Amino acid sequence: MKIATYNVNGVNARLPVLLRWLEETAPDIVCLQELKAPQEKFPEQAILDAGYKAIWHGQKSWNGVAILSRGELPHEIRRTLPGDPEDVHSRYIEAEIGGLTIGGLYLPNGNPAPGPKFDYKLRWFDRLHAHAESLLAAGKPALLAGDFNVMPTELDVYKPESWVDDALFRPETRAAFAKLTAQGWADAIRTLYPNEKIYTFWDYFRNAFGRNAGLRIDHFLLSPQLVSRLAGAGVDKQVRGWEKTSDHAPVWIELKD
Repeated sequence: MKIATYNVNGVNARLPVLLRWLEETAPDIVCLQELKAPQEKFPEQAILDAGYKAIWHGQKSWNGVAILSRGELPHEIRRTLPGDPEDVHSRYIEAEIGGLTIGGLYLPNGNPAPGPKFDYKLRWFDRLHAHAESLLAAGKPALLAGDFNVMPTELDVYKPESWVDDALFRPETRAAFAKLTAQGWADAIRTLYPNEKIYTFWDYFRNAFGRNAGLRIDHFLLSPQLVSRLAGAGVDKQVRGWEKTSDHAPVWIELKD
C-alpha cells in the first residue's frame, strides 16, 4: 500500500499538476493540504475521473485538507482537531481506510514569532499531542501525515543558522514535534534514512529549488503497529520542478500488507 501526502498550495490552481502526479505514481491513499478552496469548490469530479474517492474540509482562500482513496470511500471520523470548539480553521481530517486510521493535518505556520500566530501554533500542537495520545491508546494501526510546518533537526533545513528565529525551527516548535515521537510515533523518513539530507519544500524565490535550498516540513508519523510494515519512503522531488507547481513536493511511504 502506497500512501502519500502533498501540500498542493491551491487544489484548483494546481489541478493539472495533481492529476498528472496521480496518474504517474498511482498512490493508494493521498492526504492533501492547503486546498485554498471552499467546500463547494473542491474538484470532486476531476478527482473521481482520476480514479479516487475523496472526503475534504474546505475553507475559502486558506487552509483546507482532504483524503483521497483509490479503493473504498474513506470513512470519515472527524474533520476538526479536538480541544478548541472555537477554532474554525480547516486543518485536520481523519478517516478509516482498510483498517488504518489516517489523520491528515496542516499545522499552523506560526510566523511571526513570538506573537499571537506562534501562540496559536503551540496551542494547536498541544491539542495534537492530546489527540495523538488517544490514537495510540486505541491500539489500532494509525498514522499522521501532512504539512507539520516543523523542521525537526538541523539535518532538515538548508543553512539552519538562517532559521533560528523562524516559527518552523524555534526550540519550542522542535520540542513539540519531539514530544510526538516520544509518545511512540515514528518519523517514517528518518526511520529509513536517519542521516540523509532530504527536503520536501523549496521556496519559489532565490532559485531555492535549483540550489536545493530546501526544508523537510512534510512528515509521516507512524504508530508502533505500522513501523514493522514500513517498506519504503521517499519524496517525488521531480514534481517540484514541473510548471505551475506547488512549492512542496509529494512525500510517500509504502506499507507491507
